[in-house]
Amino acid sequence: MVVSEKMYELGSKRSAIRELFEYGKQRAAIVGPENVYDFSLGNPSIPAPDCVNETIRRLTESMDSISLHGYTSAQGDLETRKAIADYLNRTHKTSFTADNFYITMGAAASLSICFKALTTGPSDEIIVIAPFFPEYRVFIEAAGAKCVMVPADTKVFQIQFDELEKRISANTKAIVINSPNNPSGAVYNEDTIKKLSALLDRKQKEFGTQIFLIADEPYREIAYDVEVPFVTKYYNNTLVCYSYSKSLSLPGERIGWVLVPDEAYESKTLYAACAGAGRALGYVCAPSLFQKMIVSCIGETGDINAYRKNRDLLYEGLTKIGYRCFKPDGAFYMFVEALEEDAEAFGEMAKEEDLLIVPATGFGCPGWVRISYCVDTDMIRRSMPAFERLYKRYR
Repeated sequence: MVVSEKMYELGSKRSAIRELFEYGKQRAAIVGPENVYDFSLGNPSIPAPDCVNETIRRLTESMDSISLHGYTSAQGDLETRKAIADYLNRTHKTSFTADNFYITMGAAASLSICFKALTTGPSDEIIVIAPFFPEYRVFIEAAGAKCVMVPADTKVFQIQFDELEKRISANTKAIVINSPNNPSGAVYNEDTIKKLSALLDRKQKEFGTQIFLIADEPYREIAYDVEVPFVTKYYNNTLVCYSYSKSLSLPGERIGWVLVPDEAYESKTLYAACAGAGRALGYVCAPSLFQKMIVSCIGETGDINAYRKNRDLLYEGLTKIGYRCFKPDGAFYMFVEALEEDAEAFGEMAKEEDLLIVPATGFGCPGWVRISYCVDTDMIRRSMPAFERLYKRYR
């Protein structure tokens, strides 16, 4: 083969979520879009806050085109990085500076940069905690490391610490956490973060190594009546990966950042490695227009209450029918236990009712499905008879 077999495999087969989304478009052309209940894709369903478009209009009208659309510094515009540092310092009582941030093309780029920066050889291991975003495995293996999975706690969707401890070794370079979580919607509480930090401190001393915690946080602002702990305040060796895709409803614009705190081990070297990984992967100079937009819109969000309304409507409707659901504290996904052990077969049965839900096997959690409720509220109401028909087919 004249091309990379691994890259060919990734490129010739879409992710299960994307396959389901494409199927939904084809099905809608046959039966009508109003008769297809597509809960597959985590595409924000609320508009970006007014600040976004207003700022873009102001920038395009007030700045010359060359300055507006030209290259920024490779690591990101200084004004943008300073605005991010100032906002986090106000919000979390931290003391970051512009030099702690590397601006990226969204959270996927941020994660890929961190994995690449930390991986030194094929024996390196990066731990993920189920349920987890399936692309983590792709990014980790592309960086040259081994992906190690901790099984899910399907009761409360926190961390099974006994299982995690078994998997931490002298080869462990990092552990990835995602809170609020895609796909469960769980939020790791302060007790969980404190316990995790204490475990990693102990393991670093035991093995004489540095173990980094990579906090993937694109859903940080989408939380319902719970606090999302800011992890750098609990564990020094923390890298934070962030994206504005969800908070500002800008998934197609690919803008985010990596935070490398001064407290991290050899932080200047680590930051330089992240910058080098960004260079090696071609992730330098994130989109200039959207870097400039962030300065004016940082801290803004869309109408998060719309997601809360959808969550409550879906949870109440499904539990009334008889489904076992985990009620999420954040993000815009609900985890539902499949009505048979084979979640893929359950998903295929759901498709017969034109319900498009994602089997969670790829998320490391067999027997469950993910329902994305960042959708039109009326679609949730209209889908309930289909969910009931599906339930009755099993019961």
